Amino acid sequence: MVKQLSVFLENSKGRLAKMTSVLKESGVDLLALSIADTTNFGILRAIVSDNDKAVTALREAGYTVNLNDVLAVVVDDRPGGLADILNLLYENNISVEYLYSFVRTHRENALILFKVDDNESAAAILSANGVALLSKEQIVEL
Repeated sequence: MVKQLSVFLENSKGRLAKMTSVLKESGVDLLALSIADTTNFGILRAIVSDNDKAVTALREAGYTVNLNDVLAVVVDDRPGGLADILNLLYENNISVEYLYSFVRTHRENALILFKVDDNESAAAILSANGVALLSKEQIVEL
């Protein structure tokens, strides 16, 4: 499993630039990023090079930050690759709360971050079916 930052941002001009500048000034690299927004606020979800530095810097700058676990899954980059993973999770009663993809290098696989309702069961099911899961260290090396 991989720790993911969730940062609550006001949905206004310049807020994303200011938040990413805090990470820059702290020497924290963004490895993967997703943003979901509503009219008034957004949630930035990210995998970063140093969780402790990121959380400390962002909290000191006044941001609300949470850490949670996600699965970093290697998915065959072919038609149906993602569908196969989703069907495997569905057949085993694992709910996907959200997902987003990321790419560090061009390879034959897609790399997708999954937030599911039962990380341990999902990891065991995926592994038992030959699906590779990545650690944060492996993501950094990509």
